[in-house]
Amino acid sequence: MEKGQNLISGNWLNSKSEDIIHLTNPSDGDNFASIPRSDANDIDLAAKSARQAFEKHWSKTPAFERGKYLQKISYKINESIDELAFIESKDTGKPLKQSKVDAQVAARYFEFYAGAADKIHGEVIPSQYGINSFTKREPHGVTGHIIPWNYPLQMGSRTFAASLAAGNCIVIKPAEEACLSVLKIANFALESGLPPDVINIVTGYGEEIGPYLCKHSDIDHVCFTGSPEVGSIVQQNAALNNKSCTMELGGKSPHIVFSDCDLESAMPVILNSIIQNSGQTCSAGSRLLIDENVKEKFLSIFIDKFSKLMVGSAEMDLDMGPLISETQKNRVISFYNKSKDENIPILASGSISKNVSKNGYYVNPVLIGPVPVDSVLAKDEIFGPYLSMIPFSNEEEAISIANGTDYGLTAGVWTKDGSRQMRLANSLKCGQVFINCYGAGGGVEIPFGGMKKSGFGREKGMEGLKELTVCKTIVQKFN
Repeated sequence: MEKGQNLISGNWLNSKSEDIIHLTNPSDGDNFASIPRSDANDIDLAAKSARQAFEKHWSKTPAFERGKYLQKISYKINESIDELAFIESKDTGKPLKQSKVDAQVAARYFEFYAGAADKIHGEVIPSQYGINSFTKREPHGVTGHIIPWNYPLQMGSRTFAASLAAGNCIVIKPAEEACLSVLKIANFALESGLPPDVINIVTGYGEEIGPYLCKHSDIDHVCFTGSPEVGSIVQQNAALNNKSCTMELGGKSPHIVFSDCDLESAMPVILNSIIQNSGQTCSAGSRLLIDENVKEKFLSIFIDKFSKLMVGSAEMDLDMGPLISETQKNRVISFYNKSKDENIPILASGSISKNVSKNGYYVNPVLIGPVPVDSVLAKDEIFGPYLSMIPFSNEEEAISIANGTDYGLTAGVWTKDGSRQMRLANSLKCGQVFINCYGAGGGVEIPFGGMKKSGFGREKGMEGLKELTVCKTIVQKFN
């Protein structure tokens, strides 16, 4: 059985307690690896290691040198795409073709932030005669990162690369369900010559060690991706030491399909956005809002495509893999049961391969509708392959329905009308609006984050770097 370890000051270590957590392959339910079940003592060691690294040498490392380290890590990832994809698929259950894309995007994060490291600029501010006023952006110092289980390779890489590019040292708490790819990337970092105390990784149960990470006095900023409920707890713990946070807290994102859209282009994108990673994606297009004037035409084709979806193990490399865990499977099934209780018709359902293990965490992708706008199925994040169809009669109603949840992460708008495109873009209460497209293929360069209960702050692109720095104002009198 494979054994993962914590990374602290460049050393691979067991937890102080020697306790472990078994990792389960979602495709067959078998335990295949273990990781440390860490506690507050391990978090303390990691945070102090990162603090010492920042104060002693990393804060003095030139930005272009930081970029060189990140570029080397990018090369390592690109040389190991197949290996990383295999690790990610076994850990998360996603099809190999999806994990390969994740590995490629991970390499792009390191490549992008390698080039961005020495381009974090301040501003000169016109003031009064005899006064020089300017700003500079400085790293927080030590940043803590709580990584979710749905995209450990991608999200671990983007938080890892961006924070180091900004000049921080880091402590990462990856998800206990899936984290082996994060540990592998860290090993690549050491092989690339990154100073060994700059990155520290501690594994364990979130509810046990997450609070210690967030409230540790050596952590200056916390980045969290997860549910709004847990996000609130993270913020409360960070607030004990008045630390800033970046919060990415999920979504209930709509695709809004108007009668003049290009159906042929829209359908595969809409379909993929709900089955990618088995719907376990914060930006999944989980609501399908359709203009009444095109509903019948759209559904007559879409239902056929949806019904042909096949679910299987990661190595079968079909349309969709299993969910991450039995807990997640039971949660998604509970929403299936809600639709039955509300007498909402099932319009289409994919199929699970007969060749999968009975112990895997498989569910059918399902399209239901019409869904009442006040139903939990139209409002709550399910985090599974469950697509709710909601018809609308006009543009104003479409906007009202789209904005009618507590979330505001992403939205897709499908129309050829340029004026309508901009009206929707301005009216939708979310962090990203995609017009006649969706998702942007990883979107390494594109700022990502939400409004309302989808969180605050931004990741990715140059905006993501700003989140990982603080603005310092300097005023100099020279006459």
